[in-house]
This record gives sequence, structure tokens and C-alpha cells, in this order.
Amino acid sequence: MRWLKGVVLAVITLIVVLLGMLFAVRNQQTVPLDVIWAELPPASLSLWLLSALVAGVLLGMVAMSGLYLRLRTNLMRTRHDNQQQRKELDRLRVQEFKEAP
Repeated sequence: MRWLKGVVLAVITLIVVLLGMLFAVRNQQTVPLDVIWAELPPASLSLWLLSALVAGVLLGMVAMSGLYLRLRTNLMRTRHDNQQQRKELDRLRVQEFKEAP
């Protein structure tokens, strides 16, 4: 089953790469990019669009990293509390056996 997952992932990756190459080949027109504070030099449309995609993905990852770190910290704290409670429960079980007549 694991090899099937790998094959499916490889096929999807290949399709995405081929679509990206097709997109880059079909959009070779050079266009200048005019942002609010500057006008960037002319480059191919596919370059501008793919760089915007990459910038968006990176900004999304940075934005989600705070939430990820907070959740990971909560998970570690909960695991630590769980481990402490298990130790206390084991200690109480042993104490109960010692006190039994």
C-alpha cells in the first residue's frame, strides 16, 4: 500500500511539473510590473505569476508558523502533564497495594 502512495504522489508531481512547464512556455510575453512604489523591469508573464505564487506560499508558511508553534507547545505540555499523571497514578497504585492488609 505504501508503494501505491508513492506512485500516486510521483504521478501527481509529474503532472504538476509538466503543467508548470507548459504554463511557462505558453506565457513568454514580456510585461513590466508596476507596483505602488516602483516599476519593475519587463520580464515574462510566467515569471511574474510563478514568483507571485512562490511569494504567497512562503508568506502563508510564515503566517502559519506561529499557530504551528503554539499547537506544538500545547501538545508537548499536554504530553508532559499526561506523563506526570501516569506516574502519580502508578505511585498511588503501589501505595494502595502496600497499605492492603
